[in-house]
Amino acid sequence: MVLSDNDIAKFQELYEKYLGKKIGKQEAYEKGIKLVNLMSLIYKPITQEELDRVEARRKATKK
Repeated sequence: MVLSDNDIAKFQELYEKYLGKKIGKQEAYEKGIKLVNLMSLIYKPITQEELDRVEARRKATKK
């Protein structure tokens, strides 16, 4: 995965806004890649079958 210069600049902006620390382009790139990799490991879209099971379980526990 490659982050564009625009992605890196936006990451730097958000990092400073929320963490109060300025970081350089290289550090922003490294942290941005780590974040993208983490999100790709964690986030998995739910299938319709999984959604149906969750909704059925919710209905069963609301009674």
